Amino acid sequence: MFPDEQERGLRLMAVHAHPDDESSKGAATMARYAYEGLEVLVVTCTGGEAGSVLNPAMDSPEVLARMTEVRREEMERARQILGVRQEWLGFLDSGLPEGDPPPPLPEGSFATLELAAASRPLVRLIREFRPQVVTTYDENGGYPHPDHIMTHRISVEAFEAAGDPARYPEVGADVGLGPWQPLKLYYHLTFHKDRILALHEGMLAAGLESPYAKRLDEWIDRAEDTGRLTTRVPCADWFEVRDRALLAHATQVDPSGPWFQVPLALQRQAWPTEDYQLARSLIEVGVLPEDDLFNGIR
Repeated sequence: MFPDEQERGLRLMAVHAHPDDESSKGAATMARYAYEGLEVLVVTCTGGEAGSVLNPAMDSPEVLARMTEVRREEMERARQILGVRQEWLGFLDSGLPEGDPPPPLPEGSFATLELAAASRPLVRLIREFRPQVVTTYDENGGYPHPDHIMTHRISVEAFEAAGDPARYPEVGADVGLGPWQPLKLYYHLTFHKDRILALHEGMLAAGLESPYAKRLDEWIDRAEDTGRLTTRVPCADWFEVRDRALLAHATQVDPSGPWFQVPLALQRQAWPTEDYQLARSLIEVGVLPEDDLFNGIR
């Protein structure tokens, strides 16, 4: 599936829960690295089958009847726009339960699986693709969707296990795959307060209505979020590519919605990076913050 090791250079694996997550978190970073010639692989854990149609223009019985196929088609368009590869893990979307108490998750869905069963195909992909860097969500999933939290759990498990030949041998030595230890694991910090505040103030300074006012009014500062930001990747030149990839997920994104209310020029000026927390590193990285996910590797 992948080129021989001696023909390869730097490799980034981005692990996401659903199709469209890759285009709303870290997309400009991936587009930049792909443009620079690095290998970038998006891993999509579920098919997004339980997702709602969030774009009124796509809300029709015909779309709903073939939601699985539509979301795969959208993912393929986004993949091409970003210039990356993509693999499906093939798990069933758990949906976002609502209610008090919330209903149980569908039997057999991604978030209900045993950790080893859910992690196994990701361990195999790491051993096949051999990334030096892996990105995923934090322990809260970025937001508490059960599939996002499970994506975090299997990403950490696979990061720790893929380099150990004694673990998951059924997707290792038993099938002719050697161990591979990624060197760095990152969590996305796309929606942190400093960035949102910078965009909000930039909109107000430009005499525009900010889509973030209510969110900032309701923001609750948490001690555990202090000091998380370790890495800021300059990628403003790829914000337009990011937006085109996000719009390719037409069932999930309303072009007139809040995602696109902040002009690109203002975004590039107010906050020209995508941001991460370096959660695990097996190499010395030096002084933080970094400006490159491959800092210390190249």
